[in-house]
Amino acid sequence: MKRIYMDNQSNTKLDERVFESMKPFFIDYYGNPQSIYSFGSFSKDALEAARRQVADLINAFAEEIIFTSCGTESNNLAVKGIADALKAGGRHIIISSIEHFSVLSSVKRLEKEGFEVSFISVDSNGNVDESELKKAMRRDTILVSVQYANPEIGTIQDIKKLVSAVKESDNAGKFVAFHTDAVSACGTIPVDVKDLGVDALTFSASVMYGPKGAAALYLKKGIRISPQIEGGVQENYRRSGTENLLAIVGFGKACEIAKDEIVKNSKTVQKLRDRLIAELPKRIEHIYLNGARENRLPGNVNFSIEFVEGEALFLLLDARGIMAASGSACASKNLKLSHILDAIGVDVAVGQGSILFTLSKFNTEEEINYVLEEFPNIVKKLRDMSPLYSHFLKTGSRKAAGPGTDFDEHSGIEK
Repeated sequence: MKRIYMDNQSNTKLDERVFESMKPFFIDYYGNPQSIYSFGSFSKDALEAARRQVADLINAFAEEIIFTSCGTESNNLAVKGIADALKAGGRHIIISSIEHFSVLSSVKRLEKEGFEVSFISVDSNGNVDESELKKAMRRDTILVSVQYANPEIGTIQDIKKLVSAVKESDNAGKFVAFHTDAVSACGTIPVDVKDLGVDALTFSASVMYGPKGAAALYLKKGIRISPQIEGGVQENYRRSGTENLLAIVGFGKACEIAKDEIVKNSKTVQKLRDRLIAELPKRIEHIYLNGARENRLPGNVNFSIEFVEGEALFLLLDARGIMAASGSACASKNLKLSHILDAIGVDVAVGQGSILFTLSKFNTEEEINYVLEEFPNIVKKLRDMSPLYSHFLKTGSRKAAGPGTDFDEHSGIEK
């Protein structure tokens, strides 16, 4: 049976060139980068070479890169660390309503420590309203965090515009740091921290064809941060603990490859994405695209499919060799409506049948053809067993068929 992997927002396949760069560090080069003898010095050189490769991808200086273990850790370090370092200037934080759980959990912890958090809503495509962000700014605001690109619905924010709105706000105090979670963006679309104007940016190797266990926080020169892991000198005292050199070397190589191939890969993946977005609604009725049609991650396809239960949908997809997701990889086992779909106004009765395909440079036209052939059959099979769908076919009524609201199948907007 075919095995088709379309959950690349969760983790990507390791590029073989990345693996080749890592191989010597499995067995031959295992010295601690902090050791002063030659074996350690070699490891230190490899660490700093990788740091330069990672920095080059986002047009940063090498000394602005802090290596961490994953995107979740980087987000925790950014939000908690910057808030703690800047708290003398205020205790107000602004984030969007569709942030990753690592950001949401971080601000919840900060609320317990006396910080105040404002949540900015998004429109039906998941876009942050610049005017609402400006209104939320206060004299005691010290940190704003808005995700660059949402891994679930694919919407890409105009971060440069939002940064300008924050920095130029008449309501702001002396200094407001701007952080963006760019895990889903880096390695997928071009990212330039100098052009964006951000003060901190999170990205990770595991979703850009690199290894698990390596990520980074870009921290602009001059921005203060309080370490969240202490006890060592690593990362200039900003993140203690022996560096995962093996994974960091792979991260560096993945960034080097991405810098050279990002435009080509983006075009290839977007072509596959556009086929799914165009063809699935022709083959399946009562199906609605979630997220923006334009300004969307090149590999993101997220549909809500009415009259289908999510759990059954994923089980049958997997049985046919198609691996997809329901939303954030950190919450994919929770079949409740995600906070992302809730934020953009998706009805619970419709959103419970949401499906997320995230494509990579390794996916092919043949795989898209297979999905287009198999997926409609799976939906039909489930609907044939659904009493709600049977009732809808007989009466044309959604509300009487069960929980939810009347829904316009053409626009996806509540009547």
